[in-house]
Amino acid sequence: MGTALIRAVRPAEYDAVGELTARVYLDEGYGSPQYEARLRDVAGRDASAHVLVAVLDERVIGAVTLAPYGSDWAEAAEPGNAVIRMLAVSPDARGAGTGEALVRACVDLARAEKCVRIKLSTEPTMTAAHRLYDRIGFVRAPSDDWEPVPGVTLLGYRLDLA
Repeated sequence: MGTALIRAVRPAEYDAVGELTARVYLDEGYGSPQYEARLRDVAGRDASAHVLVAVLDERVIGAVTLAPYGSDWAEAAEPGNAVIRMLAVSPDARGAGTGEALVRACVDLARAEKCVRIKLSTEPTMTAAHRLYDRIGFVRAPSDDWEPVPGVTLLGYRLDLA
């Protein structure tokens, strides 16, 4: 497998990104049918946040959203923060560094926008993602743990950029 190109999503890719994100989250047990509409709302995310894609051989194999403070997608963000949301990599493209490239692109974009911190939330069972975040320098932030719906606890991570 070659190296994926990381870039901003194009409107013609919204459906593909929505399908990828929904399939990854729902097929792997992260989310619910009630959350599916949000997972598929790439146009909505792109309107107030940055949606990045990983493209290989003209196929979207990964995606992530970086939501700056004030975005509809930046729950729990404070001024100067950005939030990483909905990282998804196609199962057949994993292990090649695509997820890491997407997260590092978010870090670069947040720095370019003068953010001082990036936050993200992850489920306790997303252990591969935890290792990825640790490698990049994110640290666990238990004070950022939260329950978006009763019975679903998300773990908070932070990366200070200042």
